[in-house]
Amino acid sequence: MARYDVLIVGAGHGGAQAAIALRQNKFAGTIALLGDEPDPPYERPPLSKDYLAGEKAYARLLIRPPAFWVERDVTLLPGRRVVAVDPIQRTVATADGETIGYGEMVWAAGGTPRRLSCAGADLPGIHMVRTRADADRMRERLAGVETAVVVGGGYIGLETAAALTKLGKRVVVLEAQPRVLARVAGEALSRFFEAEHRDHGVDIRLETHIGAILGSGGVTGVQLMGGVVIPCQMVVVGIGILPAVGPLLAAGADGDNGVAVDDRCRTSLPGVYAIGDCALHANRYAEGRRIRLESVQNANDQATVAARAITGQAISYDAVPWFWSQQYDLKLQTVGLSLSHDQAVVRGDPATRSFSVVYLKNGRVVSLDCVNMARDYIHGRSLVADRMIIDPERLADPAIPLKELAEGL
Repeated sequence: MARYDVLIVGAGHGGAQAAIALRQNKFAGTIALLGDEPDPPYERPPLSKDYLAGEKAYARLLIRPPAFWVERDVTLLPGRRVVAVDPIQRTVATADGETIGYGEMVWAAGGTPRRLSCAGADLPGIHMVRTRADADRMRERLAGVETAVVVGGGYIGLETAAALTKLGKRVVVLEAQPRVLARVAGEALSRFFEAEHRDHGVDIRLETHIGAILGSGGVTGVQLMGGVVIPCQMVVVGIGILPAVGPLLAAGADGDNGVAVDDRCRTSLPGVYAIGDCALHANRYAEGRRIRLESVQNANDQATVAARAITGQAISYDAVPWFWSQQYDLKLQTVGLSLSHDQAVVRGDPATRSFSVVYLKNGRVVSLDCVNMARDYIHGRSLVADRMIIDPERLADPAIPLKELAEGL
């Protein structure tokens, strides 16, 4: 049985960064990076953007070239999936029957896409966008696709809609909520992106629910509740993920919608850390509530915290959340969390396609959404980090740089 001083489960952004950070912090023990895909660690965000659109090659997705892992003495264990954890013996069992031992473990397994539960949900032609293989399967079928239905109006759904539109496909987006991006942004930003997609020819249907996926050997249409049928040859589902924490919870780890971790990313199991999409943690930018953050930034930040904790350093996770999305020629950059804001200030004119939305709670800045406004994003970080109180009228004036507001000028 192979045994490693640190076993990292999950070879995405978080897992890769954990291995990198361990070596950067002078960890000299053995490290293995286990993933369920055949590929070495690669970037996932481009999958629903320029990789799907054929504008970015696979080689450019790699987080590090293959030689890097050899040089850093990191053993890659591709094509493996952990199905059980023994926290007493400090071993894991994989789906193919292998047992692997560890001294300490970093769980960076992320999540699996939520699937539709309606009739026809298993038909060929229904796709997720979580892995390179998912995106490749979509690209292989595109030649026979005239119309694609995208289920879900979050970041993944809208990015995929933009990429498919650029490829000349007719796209219909179905969103169950009254607006797109309802869980992550205020109404002004939602309405802006709805208008942008419609201007590009996307048919966005809100408060819409699916009754069934139609077809026999493949998808031929989507039947809505009420009976309306949308003919299509492809369905893309982007309705969130389920955190991949089953083996940890079965082994006794605390958690429910994710695995609970402390400020050093430690789970309740001895020697087991968890990071990234699956880590349920207290976050001061969410007013101390325990949340999961599904972002590359969070995965990387928590990976660094776990690596430093493993190497004996005093460290606590306290990073400002940030996210980004690319749709058409629009770059959306978000800093902070707008989950419970009570006021939204639009800064600039959305008609110019370059503006920001500043979110306040009890008069304090808690988040910004910046569309083609990198300067606001850069200087808005300190407003969020310091929970600054700024006059909303001054915030709304794009002629006043946020840098000046941050410096109290």
